[in-house]
Amino acid sequence: MAELVDFSSEAFLRDPRKGVALLRSSGPVVATKFPILGRLWVTTTYEAAARVLKDSATFTLRKEGGSLVGLPWWMPTLIGTLANNMLTMDEPDHTRLRDIVDEAFRRRAVMDMEPHIRAIADRLADDLFAAGSPADLVQRYARMLPLAVICELLGLPSADRPKFIAWANSIANLTNAFGFLRLIGGMMKMRRYLKVRLQVAREQGGEGLIAELVRVEKEGGRITPDEMVSMVFLLLGAGSETTTHLISGSVFELLKDPARRDWMAADWSRAGLAVEEFLRFVSPVQFSKPRYVRHDVDLDGVKLKKGDRVMAMIVAANLDPQANEGPERLDLERRPNRHLAFGTGIHFCLGHQLARIEGMCALQALFTRWPRLKLAVEPSQIHWRKRPGIRMIAELPVVAGG
Repeated sequence: MAELVDFSSEAFLRDPRKGVALLRSSGPVVATKFPILGRLWVTTTYEAAARVLKDSATFTLRKEGGSLVGLPWWMPTLIGTLANNMLTMDEPDHTRLRDIVDEAFRRRAVMDMEPHIRAIADRLADDLFAAGSPADLVQRYARMLPLAVICELLGLPSADRPKFIAWANSIANLTNAFGFLRLIGGMMKMRRYLKVRLQVAREQGGEGLIAELVRVEKEGGRITPDEMVSMVFLLLGAGSETTTHLISGSVFELLKDPARRDWMAADWSRAGLAVEEFLRFVSPVQFSKPRYVRHDVDLDGVKLKKGDRVMAMIVAANLDPQANEGPERLDLERRPNRHLAFGTGIHFCLGHQLARIEGMCALQALFTRWPRLKLAVEPSQIHWRKRPGIRMIAELPVVAGG
């Protein structure tokens, strides 16, 4: 039955609820076929997903020889090098690398950034229709805000942002094995670019996380040159891509139901609560990275064998009625809200506070500037990119409204 769900189909990405319910009817963990990765197990409940993410001794990101579970044998070496980052590492390497950048993402540091993030969002909202109307909110706004913020955090020149936008768009178009091969040229250019920026920081110093990585490198022993490149690559991608789709998905839900938009606009102190619900309901990140089963294990009554691969299905956890009452409803006042949008365990998202603040600032700036913003097309004409694992609206054309 699990074979009936196509994780890259328009039907599943438009509304995952039916597909998730079908999978869950087969059990808390089901065998299925996932694009590019092939046959593996996926969880369908909150508890099973949380266990896979938390039990890093049983469910590991690396095989016993150290190779990455989610990297097919045919993948070029370049991809493996860039994928060799803290997000794909088990202990102790995960903590060694995470500790280097952890300070920049702590709650107080991120809260101090909020006024600046709001100022960036205000400028982007002002310029939304500068190139004409209707405007694509994904490219003109949702992508630009998190990209601007992470570039500043890293210390990358604002003049280079068109390169990052092109790179992000190429990642978004990654839907199959051939897409990986088409992407190689762009990734080679990006790797060369990041190496240059790191060398500039070595020679000239600077501000931001790139300069901090160079400082740590000079102290010796904690990070290798290849790990520095993959770290910046990870932060640039993870720090912008998923938040882009949180913002666009949230705006889409609000524009489908203007009463929700007006409810938020009446009291912006509600924005934090609403963003938590968008994180759960929109679920931009739908799956964890695949894990390797270290030994035979019983996972909620399902027998997994040593060597099996399993992924935590984040969107299924977020739609589990055992975790949240009426999970099929978008409830902007939901309390409590048990979701796994940022994962759990040692790989709990480093940038969770930043994503939350960017989401709140994006919505407030947009609807303060354009209180009658409307979709330029019917909701049924909005489409999702057929990228398995991430739920991303392809284009979101909007007009200013009356």
